[in-house]
Amino acid sequence: MRYPAWKYLLILVVLVVSTLYALPSLYPDEPAVQISGAKAGTQIDQSIIQKAEQILQSENIASHDNSFTNNAALLRLDTSEAQLKAKEALRRGLGDDYVVALNLAPTTPEWLQKIGAKPMKLGLDLRGGVHFLLEVDMDKAISQRMETSAADLRRQLRDNKLKFNSLSLNNNTITLQFANNADRDAVMDFLRRNGNEYTQQAVATSEGSSLRLNYTDVRKQEIQSYAVNQNLTTLRNRINELGVAEALVQTQGRNRIVVELPGVQDTAEAKRVLGRTANLEFRLVSDLNDQYIDPYTGQLTGPVPPGTEAFAFESLDSGRQILLNRSRILTGERVQNASSGFSQDTGGAEVNITLDAAGGKLMADATRNAVGKRMAVLFIENKQKITYVKDPKTGAQTEVRTPYTESVVINAATIQQVLGSQFRITGLSSPQEASELALMLRAGALAAPMYFVEERVVGPSLGQENIDKGILSTEVGFILVAIWMVVFFRVFGVIANFALVVNIAMILTVMSWIGASLSLPGIAGIIITIGMAVDANVLICERIREEIKWGASPKQAIVAGYERAYNTIFDSNLTTFIVAFILFAIGSGPIKSFAVTHMIGIVCSMFTSITVTRAIVQLIYGKSRNLKKLSI
Repeated sequence: MRYPAWKYLLILVVLVVSTLYALPSLYPDEPAVQISGAKAGTQIDQSIIQKAEQILQSENIASHDNSFTNNAALLRLDTSEAQLKAKEALRRGLGDDYVVALNLAPTTPEWLQKIGAKPMKLGLDLRGGVHFLLEVDMDKAISQRMETSAADLRRQLRDNKLKFNSLSLNNNTITLQFANNADRDAVMDFLRRNGNEYTQQAVATSEGSSLRLNYTDVRKQEIQSYAVNQNLTTLRNRINELGVAEALVQTQGRNRIVVELPGVQDTAEAKRVLGRTANLEFRLVSDLNDQYIDPYTGQLTGPVPPGTEAFAFESLDSGRQILLNRSRILTGERVQNASSGFSQDTGGAEVNITLDAAGGKLMADATRNAVGKRMAVLFIENKQKITYVKDPKTGAQTEVRTPYTESVVINAATIQQVLGSQFRITGLSSPQEASELALMLRAGALAAPMYFVEERVVGPSLGQENIDKGILSTEVGFILVAIWMVVFFRVFGVIANFALVVNIAMILTVMSWIGASLSLPGIAGIIITIGMAVDANVLICERIREEIKWGASPKQAIVAGYERAYNTIFDSNLTTFIVAFILFAIGSGPIKSFAVTHMIGIVCSMFTSITVTRAIVQLIYGKSRNLKKLSI
């Protein structure tokens, strides 16, 4: 009866690694408040901690072990109640230039952190987390799409040589002016033949024949549905980019989206990225820019010329403006991929853009006759201003959210050659700004602005109660199984119980490595895994007993028992693994959490029940030359 030395070495490595990387789960995180800049490029320093501590002291809120790392301040608090009070006090005291977010600070010893050991993430039902409710601006979705339709309609009429004097857009109504009724009728027939997405109203005005176009009710519903679905997809992509495991993103009603982020370490970053309803527009700098923009002050010197718009240049507080053509070349919706880096020419931050086929064609058409001119990148961001109004009767502070838009030209470079599907944006203020812009472009453009309607924190008290119940059920199940194994299989039962402990440690280690979140269904998966691991050991023990009854020697019975039980154990675990994989593939939320822990548990139980127990049995009985009896 021999056992390879490499298997002993493998088991030893697994035991050491599993023990080390399972230890951080014994150190729970503590409540904290994180302060970071409202924009990716905003730099804050150590003084923000002093200011925050003064604000908390004025509110009689105690903090400890405050730190400043990665351009963010972290203030640790004693209780979740103090955490909520601190967040409100800091948000009011610091203003709109900072993002104050709830967080959890790790308490893992430094030596474990240095080797990369992290506590296992817990789901929203165990650890708590952040619950966001966002509302999609449906009116803005209609108006944005109407702007695109107006530009497309102008191009279609010209391509089909249909005559019109002017085309204007006002209050989501496209108005076309014609020289006579015949030209108007020709356009109306063309629109009926091509989609018929507008309600048409022929009007006689002082300027002549005109046609007013509005979206049909069906078209409006399609646009609104697309806006919600597109924003849903974009949010999921952004969350994936953030690396949040087991996040929940789903619609609520007609125009609202629910986002639940369990176990998020950087909630400020998550809120900033999710809340940024930003988009890009590529426009040509107006030929009149040098005439109307003062070269010394950078300000507009007169009224905005027709067909142009004035925007802030480089930053909102730069005091400089630039004049752009009103017509857009394309928007961020055409961006297929984006990556941040550093320019080889200037050494500054840049974003490399890849457009889709249609976007590449639009860019090529626009720049073919514009070589030597400047093209601007307009960054449009929809925000909300939060103010507090005091109720004169109750004295309570009521939160008021006012939406507004910030538009700034982040780059205006000279077109050196005809551009295609690939080009770059340079002149960004910081690598952080470039990285965040690339992230949002990769994740996809939002079809319409969204605003935070509700931000709610799932209380740790509920999570702790669930954790206590889950741990209690696991402990009771483990103890009962352990007693049963010892009573029925004696020494082999003790060996099986040791393998169960190793199995649980391996599960915690693997889940920590892959960043999976443990939830209540996940705990159920672990309990079922314990049962399956015991089942495998029972099969092995019963097989050994049968071999002894058939006249085999103790050592022959051990070897034959493990060899002949292997196929049965493998087949049963494989079929269960396939079912768990299907649940993981098609499920979501709690179902996926259960499937993940179950799959990990199956693999770990196969290793412990067959390899680990076999090695221990070898150590106990392998060197006995005159082995007459087994304790089984």
